[in-house]
Amino acid sequence: MIAILRPGTTKAQTEPLIHWLEQQGLKVHVSVGDVHTVLGLVGNTEKIDMDMIQCLDIVESVTRVSDPFKTCNRKFHPDDSVVTVGENGPQFGGGHFSIIAGPCSVETPEQILYVAQKVKESGANLLRGGAFKPRTSPYDFQGHGEKGLKMLLEAKAATGLPIVTEIMDIRTLDLFEEVDVIQVGARNTQNFDLLKELGKTQKPILLKRGLAGTIKELLMSAEYIMANGNENVILCERGIRTYESTYTRNTLDISAVPVLKELTHLPIIVDPSHATGKSKLVPSMALAATAAGADGLMIEVHNDPAHAWSDGPQSMTPESFRDLCERIRKIREVIEK
Repeated sequence: MIAILRPGTTKAQTEPLIHWLEQQGLKVHVSVGDVHTVLGLVGNTEKIDMDMIQCLDIVESVTRVSDPFKTCNRKFHPDDSVVTVGENGPQFGGGHFSIIAGPCSVETPEQILYVAQKVKESGANLLRGGAFKPRTSPYDFQGHGEKGLKMLLEAKAATGLPIVTEIMDIRTLDLFEEVDVIQVGARNTQNFDLLKELGKTQKPILLKRGLAGTIKELLMSAEYIMANGNENVILCERGIRTYESTYTRNTLDISAVPVLKELTHLPIIVDPSHATGKSKLVPSMALAATAAGADGLMIEVHNDPAHAWSDGPQSMTPESFRDLCERIRKIREVIEK
């Protein structure tokens, strides 16, 4: 249920209503916009008399929300949410656009530092790199774990780039204390116990769409995080599994960007690297995602893709990434006009 308050309603007028609603066992999500204040009511609203609330002088309208996702619903929060990394770091959403770039896996201190320096020079705002790696085969490189996290932090200290890395196990959460953005990969999108724990933090969470997940399922996963107190969620379209598996790794659902923009206030970024699986396809898909209104991109960049320890075929070189960033800037200039 949402209650839209009349323009000019003061905080002093609103507080008694919020207090009463909370006494009814509801969580009240307050969204203050340029004109209206919206109260989003989460919980068992069946016992609430809509007509009684509608009759209040400060209330303009009351509507029940039929969608199962509540907190991340744009009806609850009409304006775009802006997720800020750190105190004054990169931002996603609300017109802000940031690029996350780096190798699939953290391999050596020299490798991650070199790539970090190069992507920063080209315009990347955050550094990505896998310390814990989910792999289809148990015999493939699984990442350096805690040692890999230390390499990422060293690269962050040297370049100033905030770091994004994936969590695999709820038991390692304490190791992510200095990580700026915690990524939830496609395989863990519906690991609800993990999502609940991440909801108890206030760190930005980069939530990827599941391997064959629907848009609704992605939003419900975001709801698990937000319902537990963390509203700093960034959604990521990374391609879904369809009938096509020969010419692309997955199928990039560009249409998910405008659909999600309509359904939710959360920022949405696109990962064209995992979606296509081929570096030659990444530039066109990155540009398409930018033109579609994405709030950012996540792109894999490696100094020597042919000898990468994981996902080399989909990784761009620093030089090709630099050229792509120039083209992205031009697309952004057109969009902003």
